[in-house]
Amino acid sequence: MSKLRVTIWNEFFHEQTNEDVEKLYPQGIHEHLKQVLQADDLEIRTAFQMQDDEHGLSEEVLASTDVLLWWGHALHEGVCDKVAEKVVARVHEGMGFVPLHSSHMAKPFLRLMGTPCTLRWRCANEKSIVWAVNPNHAITQGVPLHFELACEEMYGECFAIPQPEELIFVSWFAGGNVFRSGCTFTRGQGKIFYFQPGHEDCPSYHNEHVIRIIANAIRWAASPEPRDLQPNEFMEPLA
Repeated sequence: MSKLRVTIWNEFFHEQTNEDVEKLYPQGIHEHLKQVLQADDLEIRTAFQMQDDEHGLSEEVLASTDVLLWWGHALHEGVCDKVAEKVVARVHEGMGFVPLHSSHMAKPFLRLMGTPCTLRWRCANEKSIVWAVNPNHAITQGVPLHFELACEEMYGECFAIPQPEELIFVSWFAGGNVFRSGCTFTRGQGKIFYFQPGHEDCPSYHNEHVIRIIANAIRWAASPEPRDLQPNEFMEPLA
C-alpha cells in the first residue's frame, strides 16, 4: 500500500524568538510533529521557509501532498496571496487540510471558510478539558471521551465560521468559556479538520491524545481515491 504524503507547514517564528517556546520545541513545531507522527503508512516532510517566495510550498510540493498540516500565528499577513490561493486550489482538487490552533486566521483557511473566523481569546495558559462530542467518528478513535490539558490559550465562542459539517470536539476552559475546538468541512473534493489545541508556549503537542487526534485527522482527510480533475473540462457525449 502506498504511503500517505504529508506536509507540515510552520511559520517557524516563535521557536526562534521566544526562549520558552524553543525549550518546548527546540527544532520547531514542524519538526516535533514530524517526529511524533511518524508511522509506517505516512511519508512526512516539513516546510518552514517563510522567507522564500513560495514559503516552501512550490507547485511540485503541493501536487505531491495528500494532507497539509498548517501552523501559523504571528506571520499570517506575510504569507503570499498566490501561495494561499494555490493551497486553496489543491484543497478543492482533493488535498486534505488540517489547520492547527491559530491557523484559524491563516489566509488559506479564511479563503476556504469565506467568513471572518474571529473568536474570543485569553492568553492565560489555563486548564482546558477537551470533550469528544462525536465519539464514533474516525478522528476520535483511540481517544478518551474527555481529557485535560493543564495549560492552553483560551479560545472561546462566538467562533465566526460556517456551520461545521461535523462537530467533533468541544473544549471547556477554567475561565468558563467553551469553544468548538474540532470541526470538519468539505470544500470541493478536499476534507478539512480544524483543531484548536497547540498554543506555542504550552506543551499540547507533547500530549498523547492531541497527537492521536492529529494522526487520525491525517488519515481521515486523505482523499481515498485521488483524481485528476480538470476544471471546466469539455466532454464529448458518452453515447
